Amino acid sequence: MSAPVKFSVSRRWFLACGTAASALGLPVSAAPPTASLRPVMRGEDFFKRAARPAEEIIAAARLEGKVSFAVANAKTGAGLEMQEPVTARPPASVAKALTALYALDALGPLHRFETQLMATGGIENGEILGDLVLVGGCDPTLDTDTLAAMAAELKSQGIIGVRGGFKVYDAALPRLDRIDPKQPDQVGYNPGVSGIALNYNRVHFEWKRSSNGYAVTMEGRSAKYRPAVGMATMQLRDRQTPIYTYANEADRDVWTVARPALGRGGARWLPVRKPGLYAGEVMAVMAGSHGIRLGSPQLIDALPDGEICVRHASADLNSILRGMLKFSNNLTAEMVGLAATAARGPRPDTLKASAAAMNDWAKETLAMQSVALVDHSGLGDDSRLTARDMVAALVEARSASFRDILKPIAMLDDQRRAIKDHPVKVDAKTGTLNFVSTLAGYLTGPDGTEMAFAILAADEDIRATIAREDREGPAGGRSWNRRAKRMQQQLIERWGVLYGK
Repeated sequence: MSAPVKFSVSRRWFLACGTAASALGLPVSAAPPTASLRPVMRGEDFFKRAARPAEEIIAAARLEGKVSFAVANAKTGAGLEMQEPVTARPPASVAKALTALYALDALGPLHRFETQLMATGGIENGEILGDLVLVGGCDPTLDTDTLAAMAAELKSQGIIGVRGGFKVYDAALPRLDRIDPKQPDQVGYNPGVSGIALNYNRVHFEWKRSSNGYAVTMEGRSAKYRPAVGMATMQLRDRQTPIYTYANEADRDVWTVARPALGRGGARWLPVRKPGLYAGEVMAVMAGSHGIRLGSPQLIDALPDGEICVRHASADLNSILRGMLKFSNNLTAEMVGLAATAARGPRPDTLKASAAAMNDWAKETLAMQSVALVDHSGLGDDSRLTARDMVAALVEARSASFRDILKPIAMLDDQRRAIKDHPVKVDAKTGTLNFVSTLAGYLTGPDGTEMAFAILAADEDIRATIAREDREGPAGGRSWNRRAKRMQQQLIERWGVLYGK
């Protein structure tokens, strides 16, 4: 295992904020701090527009009273500009940036998660005398293609059968049927969690209309394979609403869908609530294609002694986190966060307990003061973060080259097209929930000055009125989000002008 990433403990950001108001935790004006930091006119209309006052930018987005931000010199930690920097707001997926730092510190950037096939009872004449055990090693990126390769390797070792049963060990992490119970049942970004995952714990639901009605499939689909699964079932119902229902049975996820909503055909990913059974069923299908007949998978809570027949190592953690930050995958965040907590001490039983351990770590290690996350992905409604805390973390993490795994954020023109050769370069983590839009990371001004920033925008009053069944796409959510993102870019352009000197 590689050495963990270590961060220096410093209070540069809090000391550099400088004013009595910030020291007392009060909002600070967003006006330019001194005459020496006036915009540098470079003869381009872009710079003139970018220097608009922050209050004007926020007012134009119709987000007054809903926005907190902070920006600091990333190298020195000197605070440059802020508005309501200690107002706690929902971080959305910006929380994943903290999870990435937490996992890097606990596990190290070169850590690899290992999935195994284990034989108990010995092997004789190609037959496993005991059980075959699929051992989950907390790899969030495991997919059907990988299980197919593991089955082929098992066959190549001369295994022809299993005398005992087929077991799945998924208890390296707690078994949770979903990340956030407040989300609609059918959203694929809110799957179950355990010590094994497959296809990000999503099942591919597809429907095709014909003269005889609809043909429906539920598959563990990947790039090469489409195995049908029976642990997740779909039944059509003649009703208008609700479009989907979910029932949790002992050995399967039972779904229904409103037939009138299906149209001519389509597909979507549905969440899997029983990851161990899902991975086990697909593994059995893949082994069966090589003549190795396995029974129905059975979950076990304790790892038995046995002989490792097949090992599969994931990509290194740095690569996994880069993908997580780019695609904002909730399951990856929760699994690596839980794995980091387990590596630092006892295995946590809940996401909230694991997030609490991460909060404590962030206060000790990243100079944060009041971070209060309830999970590792930012999906939970009760998570809160301040702009000042997020910038403090980014300043501390700069020396660990954290920027290298953040997503480049394109600056856009009025038609939402990327502007080539824009003088401000941004690498950051975005966050989006209903009426929540956040952005935090690093920007480099035209002259090369690097800054750490965090922008948290949220209308919690509107969020409180959204019914659970409407959370997949509430009225007004998209337009609110567009306004917030436009505001974020304009603030970044402003900072590039004022402080990139």
